[in-house]
Amino acid sequence: MSSGTQSGKAVRIVVRGRVQGVCFRVATMEQGEHLGLAGWVRNRSDDCVEAHIQGPAADVDAMVAWCHRGPPSARVDDIVCDAAVIDPALTRFSIRP
Repeated sequence: MSSGTQSGKAVRIVVRGRVQGVCFRVATMEQGEHLGLAGWVRNRSDDCVEAHIQGPAADVDAMVAWCHRGPPSARVDDIVCDAAVIDPALTRFSIRP
């Protein structure tokens, strides 16, 4: 991710629907890498997927828009998106347990 990250944008999202068991995490990580973002994605015990996404504002917005669709086998019913604090320790996109 570029050095401009410190002046970028960070969000925390929770995605509800059929989002587990459909490669949502892997596809999210690949999309984040494609956009040059940093962050993480993980399954939650309530069958939702949660992600922290950070980088240039336009790219973060593009990632959030992608999450509204997800991969082809997913069905996104709802997304909650809140502002988050940029974590300077995050330098790439990963899947968390």
